[in-house]
Amino acid sequence: MKRNHWRGKEKHGWSSRKHSYRSQPYRRSDHHSDTERPEQDEPQTPANAGPSSSGDPSSSSLTQNSVVPELLGFYYDSEKNRYFRLLPGHNNYNPLTKESIQYKAMECKRLRLLEEEEKQKKKTARAGLNSSVLLQKRQLGLLSSTSYCRLVHELKVNCMQRKKIEIHSPDSSVAGTNNFKIIVADVACERIFTVNDVEHGGCKYGIINLHGLGESLTVEMYDNLYFTNRKVNSVCWASLTHPDSHVLLCLMGIAETPGCASLIPASLFSSTDPDQPGMLCSFKISTAWSCAWCLNPQADNCFSTGLTRRVLVTNVVTGHRQTFGTSSDVLAQQFATQTPMLYNGCRSGEIFSIDVRQRSRKGQSWKAIRLFHDSAVTSVRLLEAEHYLVAADMAGKIKLWDLRTAKCVKQYQGHHNEYAVLPLHVNEEEGLLTAVGQDCYTRIWSLQDAHLLRTIPSPHPSSKDAIPSVVFSSRLGGSQGVPGLLMAVKQDLYHFSYN
Repeated sequence: MKRNHWRGKEKHGWSSRKHSYRSQPYRRSDHHSDTERPEQDEPQTPANAGPSSSGDPSSSSLTQNSVVPELLGFYYDSEKNRYFRLLPGHNNYNPLTKESIQYKAMECKRLRLLEEEEKQKKKTARAGLNSSVLLQKRQLGLLSSTSYCRLVHELKVNCMQRKKIEIHSPDSSVAGTNNFKIIVADVACERIFTVNDVEHGGCKYGIINLHGLGESLTVEMYDNLYFTNRKVNSVCWASLTHPDSHVLLCLMGIAETPGCASLIPASLFSSTDPDQPGMLCSFKISTAWSCAWCLNPQADNCFSTGLTRRVLVTNVVTGHRQTFGTSSDVLAQQFATQTPMLYNGCRSGEIFSIDVRQRSRKGQSWKAIRLFHDSAVTSVRLLEAEHYLVAADMAGKIKLWDLRTAKCVKQYQGHHNEYAVLPLHVNEEEGLLTAVGQDCYTRIWSLQDAHLLRTIPSPHPSSKDAIPSVVFSSRLGGSQGVPGLLMAVKQDLYHFSYN
């Protein structure tokens, strides 16, 4: 009897433990009564709280998911407040995967944000800030002209409205047939070089001419079918014969054809003077991750390519090359304009500068400035005075570095990246920093205080091949142009104009 009595207790104790396990704070089954554990529903309140005050709408969904523990072989449905099995063959009609569930949640959030943007025409990035308050402070002398213009741009950015642009082209087969991959504007924002993916593989290149007048923006696209089928890793404008006269492309190799860096005259994509292409040259190199053109007169007619474990600086006119060995792949580059310095961001997370006047070296002693991120650096942008540098990495961190002290002075929160090489866009005159994340959201921060001003969802469903490429300027189309954001995604071009 004692043995049976002991076994009965053991069975009763196991049943209690099992019952206690199934009644965790995160309620997953419907057969429990409300009086069973009345205090356990309270921990769910933070998960259902409103959006975070950070300004990023995506943070609310992250807060909800972070409260719910993950169980191997199960997924949690927030609407039904239950776990469901993810075992193979459990649901043959609609097999569930973690990726498909996350994609569905992201798509629902994107559609909700697009609907909210359509309804809410006027937004405020900062509490208590509006145009009348700014004008009053300006008249009272409480704001400088620089601060006033910067804050006005912040207000305008929050009121930008999306409009799809019709692309005009002399060749009807050019516009709207291939997905945009990269768009890069020249200094004057009058032309945009485009790289488009083609169906049979490779890329196609073209130039979009912008004409801004009043509040309208006219777009004309010109193509050159001679340059096709080469994948582009990096692209930048080059001032060889005159400002922004050429485009520098880093092309991947195909089969037995090695990679190369090509200088293509912009006039090849123009219908005005097709018979005068200017200088066209190509330099054989191994696969290049990044490129940059030097505008400093002490290193005139030079460009740099970031390769695997080395930096190659080439003089276009003389053909002279300088090689600097590194310990990691160079994914991002930019030349300074006031000094002949080249800033590089590496896969290892290191950022270093090179004085290109010195001879090639294999050691590390030639590195003038060294900064460090915890993840691969994907973009580096110098500010105008060249005392500060903004850098982004594959962990989604964006940092502002003081080059004089080699210290990080600001961080811009909200960016999302895991493995993609994504650029940063700095508009210092407007006081704005723009970046597109791997989640396909375009985020705009205040450059001065790192405040997140706006998060723009993509007009298309998010995917790896649908990450938008953007250009922001207060003068799209030239000196008399229109302000706003130009976004290329899939086959479409959108203009987010100031309202």
